[in-house]
Amino acid sequence: MDAITLPQIEAAINYWRNVSPSVGDESRLCPEAAALAAPYALMIMSHRRELPAAELGDKARDALARWSAAAGA
Repeated sequence: MDAITLPQIEAAINYWRNVSPSVGDESRLCPEAAALAAPYALMIMSHRRELPAAELGDKARDALARWSAAAGA
């Protein structure tokens, strides 16, 4: 995956939220969804439709790769 689109990150976050729902009084995201939340927010704030995979941190890249494998994307 060279470039990640906003809908892909959103789908991956939703996947991880379904696999591992939020916990605690603060509704804390699972580590995978949390790793993807920051690049997702930055894309929205900067009006970017895609992001080079190289710009993702290791945890976000791993969460995205595992989502992609599970979803067959």
